[in-house]
Amino acid sequence: MEERKGLRITTWNVNGIRNPFSYQPWRQERTFAAMFEILEADIVVMQETKIQRKDLQDDMVLVPGWDVFFSLPKHKKGYSGVAIYTRNSICAPIRAEEGITGILTPPNSTTSFRDLPEDQQIGGYPLGSQLQDSGVDPATLDSEGRCVILEFPAFVLIGTYCPANRDESRDEFRIGFLNALDFRVRNLIAMGKRVFLCGDLNIIRDGIDTAKAEEQLKKNGLTMDQYLSTPARRMFNQLVVGGKVIGETDKGRDKQVMWDICRSFHPNRKGMFTCWEQKINARPGNFGSRIDYVLCSVDFYDWFSDSNIQEGLIGSDHCPVYADFKYKVDVHGKEIDIRDLMSDGMFKDGVRLREWSAKDLLQLSAKLIPEFDKRRTIRDMFSKKPTLLTKESSMTATDWKEVDVDRQQSSTADETSSINASQVLGSPTVARSFSRSESQASSINTSPAKLGVKRPTEANNITGRPPKRGKSASTSKASTANGRAQGKGQSSLTGFFKPKTPQVTDQIDGEVSSAHEADPSIDSKTQAGVPLDTTIGESAHTKAPAKNNENSSTKNSFDVDSQDNIIDPIVAKESWSKLLTGKRVVPRCEHDEPCKSMLTKKPGVNCGRSFYMCSRPLGPSGQKEKDTQWRCGTFIWSSEWNSGNGGA
Repeated sequence: MEERKGLRITTWNVNGIRNPFSYQPWRQERTFAAMFEILEADIVVMQETKIQRKDLQDDMVLVPGWDVFFSLPKHKKGYSGVAIYTRNSICAPIRAEEGITGILTPPNSTTSFRDLPEDQQIGGYPLGSQLQDSGVDPATLDSEGRCVILEFPAFVLIGTYCPANRDESRDEFRIGFLNALDFRVRNLIAMGKRVFLCGDLNIIRDGIDTAKAEEQLKKNGLTMDQYLSTPARRMFNQLVVGGKVIGETDKGRDKQVMWDICRSFHPNRKGMFTCWEQKINARPGNFGSRIDYVLCSVDFYDWFSDSNIQEGLIGSDHCPVYADFKYKVDVHGKEIDIRDLMSDGMFKDGVRLREWSAKDLLQLSAKLIPEFDKRRTIRDMFSKKPTLLTKESSMTATDWKEVDVDRQQSSTADETSSINASQVLGSPTVARSFSRSESQASSINTSPAKLGVKRPTEANNITGRPPKRGKSASTSKASTANGRAQGKGQSSLTGFFKPKTPQVTDQIDGEVSSAHEADPSIDSKTQAGVPLDTTIGESAHTKAPAKNNENSSTKNSFDVDSQDNIIDPIVAKESWSKLLTGKRVVPRCEHDEPCKSMLTKKPGVNCGRSFYMCSRPLGPSGQKEKDTQWRCGTFIWSSEWNSGNGGA
């Protein structure tokens, strides 16, 4: 008999909260509820949401049957961010906090989490003595939206996105954050609370957890012991049971208190990677690393029935990692349904006592953000029709007429062509539009003073449809006068070769366009992306006044200090060759397959140059290989490739 399912927690670095919807199977329905059903998860912890509060949308927050808690960056746009979604039918957290240090404040409060009464705080906050060596203040550590903490009766859930090892300028911040996270976990366990830690920790635990170990050792000139002793890796291995620690442990870290759940189910599995570099297409060859973890404190490691990675689910440069709880867990020698421990009184002995309600919402819930709180549903919009506030809109159609008459008497000679307001109001079309506008004005509670100023102006301009924008009145009149004689387009092939006679009304536009056409320095930069016949047709047959030539030559004079005026001959050659030869025949690699074209983005003398290379992905070695199914060593600069004779 199949064992009954318990609870599943899934962690996933999505690299942008909407990013998965560009891939299958997520783009089939493109909803978060459908995504969570595919993941078969009850709690989903996302990292790198890359949004700000102003970017939150209804479909992200108001997910049917789910609650959500965000930690968003305070200053940087499109950066970092953590979100935890919880399924309302199974679980409801009893406390929620943002940040790892406790220095942040709940919404609409000036009291930090760590200063709240004990019965309202999660606890375990790092002490000043524990953070004094980090060199980064707590407010800075929690300013990038890297952590959400939820407390359930069963355990404390920490969802985090740790800083990556990008460059030396971020080392102090990275070690400071990891140090605060380490002490927060240890302090919570010391309080007697179970801790579940998951997320993108950006740490490779051991050599088995990366395909790049040998490459990194050679590149940095390190031994394996030195590799394991780097500050972040050493700190992490002192936290996790079974972690390799070289030498004596650091002060305050003498005990390993967390259990690597996924590795415990697959202790000797190689290639169990969760992240791959997209730039080199490393995922098909599984040339990656394991930096996403699901960890638990050692006091409840036997609560889990399974844990694994889901490398087959595409949608990011990371893959989801999950941990499944048993249906019944052991608590002090007694078996208890896991659902009994995931809320305050929703279940007892596995039997539902009540449904989730708005009373279960916590202050940090995104559903209580003013933009999303107490929102009306579509059903409410149709069942409860808004009443018209007639007292608010006291101006009648007669009043509008009187205002129009006053406006007409004070109008200038330039407005003589406008339509008489009384005639417009007499038409049935405008009368209907007037009554609709009156209703809208009353429903949005607009004051009569404002209506008396704006509404007549709109009425005077009504002519069935609003006029199209883009063309001036003089241009419209001129085109109407010439009308059918000229026509809108080219009437014959001869007309293409005859120079167009500039019109007086278009003098300003003509001068601007002529200035661009007369100056060859402008065309030299734009012709690379314009078809050849169009460029010749416009520049050769359009004449510009001499005055404009002088002005344009002065404005567009060559500036030695400006790189925009410098034309790279190699880039120009490649651009012109694309125009003149049409669809170019690409070279073939050692596999006798068409190469793919790439562009050099690395700063240097070759930046911006295109080249051809093998289109196959890198293999497990991470290197170009010969006589294998993976990427070969073919490399050809586009400027050196001559499709006519098959080479340079």
